[in-house]
Amino acid sequence: MENILLQAENLSYSYEEGVQVLKGIDLTVRKGEKIAFLGSNGAGKSTCFLNLNGVLEPDSGRIFYNGKEMKKKDFNELRKRVGIVFQDADHQIIASTVFAEVSFGPMNLRLPKEEVARRVEQALFEMNLTGMKDRPPHYLSGGEKKRVSIADILAMESEVVIFDEPTASLDPVNVEILKAILDKMAVMGKTLLISTHDVDFAYEWADRAIVFAHGRIIADGPISEIFRREEVLKEANLREPVLLEVWSSLVKHNILDERENCPKSARELDNLLERARSGEKS
Repeated sequence: MENILLQAENLSYSYEEGVQVLKGIDLTVRKGEKIAFLGSNGAGKSTCFLNLNGVLEPDSGRIFYNGKEMKKKDFNELRKRVGIVFQDADHQIIASTVFAEVSFGPMNLRLPKEEVARRVEQALFEMNLTGMKDRPPHYLSGGEKKRVSIADILAMESEVVIFDEPTASLDPVNVEILKAILDKMAVMGKTLLISTHDVDFAYEWADRAIVFAHGRIIADGPISEIFRREEVLKEANLREPVLLEVWSSLVKHNILDERENCPKSARELDNLLERARSGEKS
């Protein structure tokens, strides 16, 4: 049980009678993990997230946080500890200025004004938003709005942060900014859960993958291993990441050794190729 932060046991949920969206989900999240939730639309990822942070109440099953079972009376506490950054930032942003927006959550915790101000200023600084604190958030760019919605969660000082399709609608520049933000949050000690259809992003970023299909978890393990299981990819309607395809081709043609760890980024692949080339010369 060491370092276990969040657990679900036999979690089931239906939006309407007879239509079960989650079917007996069991999962364990450890402190500091970076987990990609993968699967096609309707597989149950977002519904699982909303159960894990207490927005939805499961039909059956149990949720634990830090070893304590979260009953309905504990859901407010669960929502403080497990924050969600939604896919569409406009659905999350409600205030007239960036500062007021990021203040909203801590104020609802009934914290002293000085503590609210400290949390907000720190969150704005971490998201590089200090210079925008008096601007109306609805007039910001998509990438800036995403940073505001992340600052919302940082100001709540949530230990677990869930991102629902964070790269959706972001251009490549803002995807790189998002990656840097996620790296920063990992260094801060946050536990990060992300649902995404972008398998290349997931492969590079995550350490672990949890794969959903038809309301069930069909695979759970190191992401580099999960993406090499053809039967899992087929059932979940996923494709192999491009980097993994390239690596497999290079191994097939004896350019790289399959005993080498599969690279997680283009830079790691370049380093492998450079070492292989140096070995040939020597």
